[in-house]
This record gives sequence, structure tokens and C-alpha cells, in this order.
Amino acid sequence: MARPAEFDRDKVLGQATQTFWDYGYCATSISRLVEATQLKPGSLYAAFESKEGLFLAALDHYAAQTKTRLRAALDAAENPIDGIEKFFARLVRAQAEVRPGRGCLLVNTVLELGRHNEVVTTKVKGHLDEVEAMLREALTHAQARDYLAADKSPEALAAFLMTTIWGLRVLGGTGASVGRADQVVAQALSLLR
Repeated sequence: MARPAEFDRDKVLGQATQTFWDYGYCATSISRLVEATQLKPGSLYAAFESKEGLFLAALDHYAAQTKTRLRAALDAAENPIDGIEKFFARLVRAQAEVRPGRGCLLVNTVLELGRHNEVVTTKVKGHLDEVEAMLREALTHAQARDYLAADKSPEALAAFLMTTIWGLRVLGGTGASVGRADQVVAQALSLLR
């Protein structure tokens, strides 16, 4: 019988996520992952089956943090529109704290592997669809409570906000200033008022 894993899975996923985020999937070798996680290759393979398995788990780990931040912003706000605005403000500030050129792991993954790895692309799309669904639900609630005009489409606005998030993440990857990102966010969010 195999021994159970004797490591902190969340900590290992955090370390692996940072490594994949730094180097991308293709340039992240098993030796880099071993160095980052301090686990032996056999332990990594036993826990995650393959480099791709570890990468998929790292994408889940990363995406869960984004969804948690969005849910927290929505839950803490007086109304859904304020929650969306707070989420975007935090997104811009968080991007400013990330090493310049790093961008977003999910967006980077689509750009790196989107045409070459259907399993990874499907995983990323699923996470992005969940974020869009959370935005759509918030906008639908906002409309029901008269915070969003009746002639606005929650579906179209949620898709637009996702496109804005992608654009902000790419913009952040170029090292653009917080001021420039704030201008983009202000313009996008003006459609909600």
C-alpha cells in the first residue's frame, strides 16, 4: 500500500503556481518544480501524476483565489455594482504588486498553450466562465434592485467586463502604470451607472 502524502498540499500548490507563473508551462521543468516545492520528483508524480496534472491543480489553486476575491468584494458591498467596482479596484492594485511583465497566470496560459493543449484550455475556460457567471449573477441582482438600468443586458455586460479583465491583465503584463489601468476601469465601469 502506498504511503499517504506527507506535505502541505496548499503550500506545494502555491509554490508550484508561483513557478509556473514565473516561467510558463513549457519553460517550467520538473527540476524547477522540485526546487520550488522541496519535494522529490517521485512525490510530485505520486501526488499529481504528471507535470500537466500539477499544472492543472495550480490553475485551480490560482483561479480559486480570484473567485474568492470577487465573492468577498460582492458580499462586502452595499449593492452589486459597488461590489464589482471594488473588485476591479482591487484587481488594479493587485496587478501593481505583481512583478512587472508577469500578467495573469490564466491569461498567460491561454496565450502560451491555447492552440496546443485542449485539456489546459478547457480548464482555463471553465474558470473564466465561472468568474463571468458570478459577474452576470451580480448584475442580474443589481438590475432586480434598480441599481442597473432595465435596458442593460447583464449577459452582455458580464462578457464585456470579462474582456476588460483580460485586457487589464495583458496591460499589466506590459508594466503599464496603475493610472493607465484606472482610466480603463473607469471607462468600463461607467457603463454600469
